[in-house]
Amino acid sequence: MKPSRLGSTAAQAFMLVMIALWLTPVLFSLYVALRPIADTNAHGYVSLPDRLTLENFRAAWTQSDMWHFFLNSLIVTVPAVLLTLFLAASFAYVVSRLRFRFNIALLILFTAGNLLPQQVIITPLFRLYLAIPLPHWLSTSGLMYNSYLGLIAINVAFQLGFCVFVLSNYMKTLPTELDEAAIVDGAGVWTRYWRLTLPLCRPALAALATLLTTWIYNDFFWAITLISTGDKRPVTSALANLQGQFVANQNMIAAAALIAAIPTLIVYVALQKQFIAGLSLGSTKG
Repeated sequence: MKPSRLGSTAAQAFMLVMIALWLTPVLFSLYVALRPIADTNAHGYVSLPDRLTLENFRAAWTQSDMWHFFLNSLIVTVPAVLLTLFLAASFAYVVSRLRFRFNIALLILFTAGNLLPQQVIITPLFRLYLAIPLPHWLSTSGLMYNSYLGLIAINVAFQLGFCVFVLSNYMKTLPTELDEAAIVDGAGVWTRYWRLTLPLCRPALAALATLLTTWIYNDFFWAITLISTGDKRPVTSALANLQGQFVANQNMIAAAALIAAIPTLIVYVALQKQFIAGLSLGSTKG
């Protein structure tokens, strides 16, 4: 029993240390956001405050026009998440539930794109976006570059491989007898996919929806690279608007960053049960 208790104590101590390391930057950002900038300039960041105020949050919301950038994030994130889940579920069903010669090779080739760093393709992708025309009702610039559609497309492309990998492995755990019984009843491929398999994949889809919302909403690299107009950028990349060329109010930037993190917290809390269920499903199956 002694080695077991020692291991349990060590595990709990490790978790406490990791929780402290994880929460320290967040709590310090909150502390900085609640301090007036004059107080910080006079006494430094690591000091006791004279008073705490919500003024930085009010200034961050009004000065940066944050509601507009929240809307930009919504325009990009919601279609990207829904489109990624639909395409990933469709492709995963084909390679996991239908039998044909090259399904495994196709799955490996499809998911191999996730191994490619984003920075490697930025130059050819940038030139490609400048060469693809779009109608003006989709892009005011007339190109894929500097358009919401271009940002949605690249996020879908880079998140699709991981989602296909997860969903295909999850669909393989579903009993094949379900499809066989549906075929006997005369159900076609679309009926088996839409009415039988997808409802059984709700926990996995909810877990992926939580992760995708967090990843796409928090994207900074693509938004900075592929969007040139400041008022089209999502909220995470628009935080740079609060920083001047020579002077930066770090207290207000900290407040804006905390406000920008609220939607992802809401999504996680709303889908918490489904997220945990999606991560644990299949762990007890042989």
